[in-house]
Amino acid sequence: MVLQRFSWPYGGRRASFCGSFTGWTECPMGLVGAEFQVVFDLPPGVYQYRFLVDGIWRCDETKPCVRDEYGVISNEVLVENNAHPVVQPEPSSVRGINMDEGTILTTMPPEPSSQNSGVQIAVFRHGISGILLHNTIYDVVPVSSKLAVLDTQLPVKQAFKIMHDEGLSMVPLWDDHQGTITGMLTALDFVLILRKVKDSDNLVDVALTIIRNEISSVPIFKSLPDSSGMPLLNLATLSGILKFLCSKLQEQPEGYSLLQNQLVSIPIGTWSLHTGRESIRQLRTLRLSTPLNSCLDFLLQDRISSIPIVDDNGSLHDVYSLSDIMALAKNDVYARIELEQVTVQNALDVQYQVNGRRQCHTCSQTSTLLEILEELSIPGVRRLVVIEPSTRFVEGIVSLRDIFTYLLG
Repeated sequence: MVLQRFSWPYGGRRASFCGSFTGWTECPMGLVGAEFQVVFDLPPGVYQYRFLVDGIWRCDETKPCVRDEYGVISNEVLVENNAHPVVQPEPSSVRGINMDEGTILTTMPPEPSSQNSGVQIAVFRHGISGILLHNTIYDVVPVSSKLAVLDTQLPVKQAFKIMHDEGLSMVPLWDDHQGTITGMLTALDFVLILRKVKDSDNLVDVALTIIRNEISSVPIFKSLPDSSGMPLLNLATLSGILKFLCSKLQEQPEGYSLLQNQLVSIPIGTWSLHTGRESIRQLRTLRLSTPLNSCLDFLLQDRISSIPIVDDNGSLHDVYSLSDIMALAKNDVYARIELEQVTVQNALDVQYQVNGRRQCHTCSQTSTLLEILEELSIPGVRRLVVIEPSTRFVEGIVSLRDIFTYLLG
């Protein structure tokens, strides 16, 4: 528990206080000198509060403010374990008044263990948002890197072959007439980027742009004071933002205890029905004998980028993703086959012949959140297949999108 003082120094005849931790029930404030004060003994967490001054609801505009879904504005405070004590309460105090100072002291009861988990998550998310909001996309641009860009006048077939030969899953499209990037070419189709990202945009907005538009990356443009153009700096991806975030989290001397929580206790990911875990949709897996056409239909219908491929025992064999279809560009294989007659096994064999065998990135339900963040921050790793270690039986999937949706609440 942490003692937290709240004050209203802006005058008035009477003042009351209410907050999310009081159930928005009004508590009278004591007058200390020229300001009204009240002190609460709170568990660590993020809380909202307001003041009722002379019958009018007020907020302290010098403190952080938030607006709820109904448009109501409240102040917000983060209460941390390392906060300095405000006053030293009497051991037996539950609610009392310090007559010397006139400060009302209210001790809130400890929250049940089920709520402590929610408080822990709120504190963790508040720290994550603080890091991302106070850093811009420019901070994740590599000091030195190579970036491929294709001209919009290039024939689609030739562009597709270049992407395959260069091992690219997506490239920006340059329009010479407009003098700027106008879209992206991916393994599936052209994706027009309606919201271009400037190097001054904060990382929360960039991550949400990628998630909400269901795209892999967005181009980063250099902000210029005039209208002479917007030079392309690089591509922003969730893995790049996560890598930067991991480096910042390691700089925090106090750390975040939530990072040591195991995946089994964290509500993220897509899960198989047999695990008993709830998720927005049930995990889909396919056998090697599944027609490739059916696999692609599932990828499009479910709006997902990959499906775990399992053997007859349900053990992980590989993962087939939308970008794997590019292997069929080798020697125009796609022009000589019928998708209904090609199995996932056949498609993977083509993939192995073109690019060789690859590593499936996995984790288990006992993996910590920190281990998962670090693994997903590796370039090219967009998802982790959750397996039972001894049998490699597939239990679920955790993706970059899952992580950022969880971190940003």
